[in-house]
Amino acid sequence: MTQSTSGTATASPLPSPKERRRLREAKSLSEEQVAAAMGVTRATVRAWETGRTSPRGRKREAYARLIGAGGAPTPTPAKRKTQNATPKPPAKRPKPPPVLIDAKSGSSTTPEPSAAPPEPAAVPAVVHVAEPVAAAEAVAAVTAVAVAGPVVAAGPVVAAESAAVAMAGSVGADKVIETSGIGETSGIDETSRIDETSRVRENSESSETVEAGLSPAEAFDALYGHAAAALFHQSYLLTGRRALSREAVTKAFELAWQRWPEVAVDRDPVGWVRAAAHEHAMSPWRRLRGEHRRLDPPPEAPGPRALLDALLALPPSYRRTLVLHDGVGLGLPETAAETEASTRAAAGRLVTARAAVAERLPEIAEPESPAEQSALLHERLGTLARTQPASSLPVPELIRTGSERKAQLWARAAIAFTVLIVGLTLITLATAPRKYETPLSPAQQVGGVPPVGGPQKLTPQDVKLRKKLGDELVHGPARLVPEAG
Repeated sequence: MTQSTSGTATASPLPSPKERRRLREAKSLSEEQVAAAMGVTRATVRAWETGRTSPRGRKREAYARLIGAGGAPTPTPAKRKTQNATPKPPAKRPKPPPVLIDAKSGSSTTPEPSAAPPEPAAVPAVVHVAEPVAAAEAVAAVTAVAVAGPVVAAGPVVAAESAAVAMAGSVGADKVIETSGIGETSGIDETSRIDETSRVRENSESSETVEAGLSPAEAFDALYGHAAAALFHQSYLLTGRRALSREAVTKAFELAWQRWPEVAVDRDPVGWVRAAAHEHAMSPWRRLRGEHRRLDPPPEAPGPRALLDALLALPPSYRRTLVLHDGVGLGLPETAAETEASTRAAAGRLVTARAAVAERLPEIAEPESPAEQSALLHERLGTLARTQPASSLPVPELIRTGSERKAQLWARAAIAFTVLIVGLTLITLATAPRKYETPLSPAQQVGGVPPVGGPQKLTPQDVKLRKKLGDELVHGPARLVPEAG
C-alpha cells in the first residue's frame, strides 16, 4: 500500500532547500554520509538541497530527523557513537524499507512481509556513523556489481525512475515532475538498491583518491584507468565512430588535466569528464572533418548492428538521453542536468527514444514494466559496447604530456603574438611624424575666368541708353527740377 504524498507533506514539513543544506553542514555531515544513511545517491541529495525534488513518505521523515528539521533533538558528535546501533523510531511508522543497511556490518537484509506490524526497533530510519568515512564503507560493503562494466559503471535504472518514465508515456511528459518522487515512497528491490549504491561508490572513487594524499598525477591516472574505457564505449554508442570516440576521450582527459585543480575538487569528477567527452563527440563541427564523415563498419552480429542503427537514427539529444539513462544508469534529474534540460523534457525525450528503438527492435517492447525494459536496454547496450575494445586508448602518461605540451604551445603562441603586437606598436611610435603638415599643392593656370578689377566694357545698347538718359535729364515731366531762388 503506497502512502499518500499529500498527507506526508502536511505531517512532516521540511525547510527550504538552502536551509536543508545549511542544517546538513551545521551537523558536519557530507553528502556521501547523508546518501548512505538515506539509501539514495549523492545526486538525489543534491536534488533535495537545490529544490529540484523533495523526499516523500518515510524518507521525508527520516531526512527531517537526520538534518534536525523535524523537531527531533539533534544528536551531538559525542552521542553519535551511542546512537549508531538503532535510533528510536516515532510512535507510528509506515511500511519498513525493502533494504536495511547496517553501518557496522555493512550487510543488507530484506524484511519478510507479514500481517502483523513490524517491530519499531527493526526499522532504522537513519544510519548514524561514528566516523566521517563510515558511510562510504557501508555503501562499499553493500556494493556487489563490478566496477569494470563494458558501458557504464552502474547497473540498470531503478524501478522508481522507470515508473516516472512510464507515467510520462501514458499521460504526457508534463506529469513527470509530479511523479519523480515515486521511487522514494514505493518499494525498491535489492538489486536496484545495490546498483544505486554502486553508482555512488564509483562516482566518488576519484574524489577519494584525491583525499587519500595522492599526487595530482597519480590521482589523474587513477581517474583515467577507472573511467576511460567506459567513456570510450559511451562515445561509440553516441557516434558509431571508433576514431571519434577515442579522440573525444583523449580531448576530455586532456582538458581535465589542464583544469585539474577544478576537477579534483568537483563533486563528480567522472561526470565532469563524461560531459566533456560527450560534448566533443556529438559536436556537429567534428563531422565536417574528412576522417569522421563516414561511419565505421557495423558489428557483424545482427542484433548489435540493428541496435546501433536505431541509436544513430535518433536525434542527438534523444540519443544522449537514452544512453545516459538506460546505458549509464543515471536518474532523470541527473540526466536532465547533464543534458541541460528540464526533468519534464528529459522524460519526454526518453519515452520518445524508447518508442523509436522499440519500432526497429520489437523485442525491446516485450517487457511489460518500464524497469524490465530499461534493464533489457542496458543489457543490449552493454553487448553492443563490448564489440568495440578500448585497447586502442593511449596511456595516461601520454595524455598528461600531450596536454602539457599543448598548453605550453598555446602559452608560447600567446606570448609571441603579444610580443609581436608590442613590437609593431613601438616601431610605429618611433617612425611616425610628431606633427603633420599639409603639403602645398603646385600652381596651375586656370582659364575661363574673367580678371578681377576695373569697369566692364559697355555694349552698344548700354552706350545708347546712357546717351538718351543724358539728353533728357532735366526735360522729363516726371522729374522734379530744383529752382534757384
